[in-house]
Amino acid sequence: MSLPATWGVSAEEAGSRLPGDELAGEGWARLLRGVDCAAPPERLWTWLGQLRVAPYSYDLLDNLGRRSPRTLTPGLGPLAVGQRIHPVFEVAGLVPGRDLTIRGRPGGVMADVVLGYAVRPAPAGSRLLGVVRHPRHPRPVDALLAWGDLVMMRKQLTTLATLAMSAAGE
Repeated sequence: MSLPATWGVSAEEAGSRLPGDELAGEGWARLLRGVDCAAPPERLWTWLGQLRVAPYSYDLLDNLGRRSPRTLTPGLGPLAVGQRIHPVFEVAGLVPGRDLTIRGRPGGVMADVVLGYAVRPAPAGSRLLGVVRHPRHPRPVDALLAWGDLVMMRKQLTTLATLAMSAAGE
């Protein structure tokens, strides 16, 4: 386990089956990220559902400069297969409160990308794991994608965990 393919995950987590693995093609890249969260799993799951309205990463880069909401969006409701995830993904698989799999929308720029999110109970609250799956590219391209994803998904996961731990949106 080493950067940039893995960050913040244990050997046990890296060896486990995670959301999105079932949709990955033979030989696809697998990038893993993980963060601890002092909030209970159900609260973290609620914030994960906010991905429908914003990416929660670097807003200047992936949200056209608009700030991702810092409070829960009223009336958003539960996640469901087929729902659009802001703006180029859709929900492809779901175990409510536990696993979320999203994939690039057909014909879109991210059509071959699968993202998985897992919320797990932990002694101090919960864990949020992220996995990115995509077809492999020539080595220099894969390395650049892996480092870029490390920066972006690390920000996304830490932002969601921080918001889940705050009183925002209650």
